[in-house]
Order: sequence, then C-alpha cells, then structure tokens
Amino acid sequence: MAQIRTIVFKAALVVVALAVTSGCVKVMPYERGTLALPSMTTEDIAIGIDGHVRGVSEGAAGGLSGGGGGCGCN
Repeated sequence: MAQIRTIVFKAALVVVALAVTSGCVKVMPYERGTLALPSMTTEDIAIGIDGHVRGVSEGAAGGLSGGGGGCGCN
C-alpha cells in the first residue's frame, strides 16, 4: 500500500512540475511585436468595468446607464 502511495505521489509531482514549467517559454524576437500590441493590455477591459461600476454606484448623479443604491447592484 505504501509503495502505491509513493508511485502516485511521484506521478502527481511530475504532473505539477510539468504544469508549472510549461508556462516558461522564451519569447523569440519576431514574437515580441505581437505581444507589445495595445490590444494585449488589460486597460481596455478595465476601462469598461470601471465605467459600469461608476455608473451603477453613482445613480444619484445621473449615472452612465443604470441606477442603483450605491452598493454596485444592478
């Protein structure tokens, strides 16, 4: 029983190690231009989310498309 547990533990350790190291990739020079595009940033997404939250929480000031009680609920 202990031998089976050891084999399972080692197999799980190998799977975790492969999963962790699979994200470590050297970016080639010709790929850097694609990764540097403005569309690869999260700012565009954050601006939309911030506008939604501000519109809902500031319903008394006119809001930006919805009214709420200031708690962020729709």
